[in-house]
This record gives sequence, structure tokens and C-alpha cells, in this order.
Amino acid sequence: MTPASPIAEPVPPPRRRSHWLLAMLAGAILAVLSTGSAVWLSTGLGLLRLMGLARGGATLINFSQPTVVRQIQQLQRLESVNYTMDKIISGERENAYFPKFLAGDRLLLVVHGEVIGGIDLAKLQPSDVSVTGRSISLRIPPAEIFTTRIDNSKTRVYSRDTGLFTSPDPNLESEVREAAEHQLQQAALQDGVLNTATQNAQSTLTTLLKGLGFDHIEIHTQ
Repeated sequence: MTPASPIAEPVPPPRRRSHWLLAMLAGAILAVLSTGSAVWLSTGLGLLRLMGLARGGATLINFSQPTVVRQIQQLQRLESVNYTMDKIISGERENAYFPKFLAGDRLLLVVHGEVIGGIDLAKLQPSDVSVTGRSISLRIPPAEIFTTRIDNSKTRVYSRDTGLFTSPDPNLESEVREAAEHQLQQAALQDGVLNTATQNAQSTLTTLLKGLGFDHIEIHTQ
């Protein structure tokens, strides 16, 4: 009797499909990494980092003087202080021939107003900025008052006394409001609003310039 021949097990087909999927996945990952690297370098951040590593880890500052001037000028009118005040302002009309209780007109106005001050950095000139490596020196324009206004929503007539033989003057309240704006501005100046505006602007600019990479910053007023 002839001995039985061993049965050969079927050989699995080569995993061509798995190899093809792995190749596709590897190619996609390489494409993403290549695109990300190109974007990282094109933004300048990667280039600065690579140049910093080549120099032993030091960050490279590459801001020319015209570039810094444009960066600062873009701030335009830097509002650095907001001064508010509540004040009672009076105004009155008198008659040359009759006493006040007969022909007078007196108004008391409770005024709430604000004064906004700051530095107009659009006036900055290239000669006011000096850049040397990581050091920068600025001469900023003097502080000024940008606006003085009365908040009508918080301003009200406290009292009004009109004579027996006269009617309220329609222009009196407007004139009192104008006088209130002038007094508000004068009060803000006396309280040193311009000095505060200068100090706050210097603080804001120092933060900006440190963010740009400068280590030594000097800011002076013109």
C-alpha cells in the first residue's frame, strides 16, 4: 500500500494591499511635515529660531529703524488716560431794571464729563527713533488732550429759578454746558492729566518694544 503523501498547506498571498496602504500613509505624513516646515520657515519665526540656534541659542533681532518707526506710528493717537469728574455748574441771567425774583433766570446743572488724553504717535519722526542692536531710544511727542465732552446721559438740571415776569432762557443751558466743558478741562490739567498720559504711554510703549525683542529701552518726551 502506497504511503499517503503529505498535504501541502496553501501559501498566503503576499500582503500587497497592506504594503500599498502603508506607503500611502507614509507619503501623506511626509507631505504634511514638508508643508508645515515650509510654512514655519516662511513666517520668519522658524528662520529666526534656526538662526538663533546657529548662534548658540540667542534670538536674532532684525528690526531696522524705519520698521520700528512704522510699528509705533500705527498706534496713531494713543489714548492713555481717561479723566472723569462730576461737578455742579451754575449759570444765570439778570435784568438791569428788575430784581432776580421778578426777571432773573438761574440754572444749576449737575455735570458728568470726561477728558481723554494721550500721545499722538503719528507725529513721531524717524529722527526721534534710534536703534542699535537690542537697544532703542525714543523721543515721543508731548501729551495732549484729545477730547473733552459732557456725558448727556449722566448730566441733569439740578434746579432752575425763573422770575415771576420772565420765561426760561432757551440758550442758558447750552451756555452752562459749554462752560462746564471748559471747567472740566481746566480741572483735569490742574490734576496733572498730561503727566499721567505721558507715564501711561511710556508704559504701553515699553511693553510693545519688549514684545518686539528689545532689551534696553529709553523713552523721552520732546
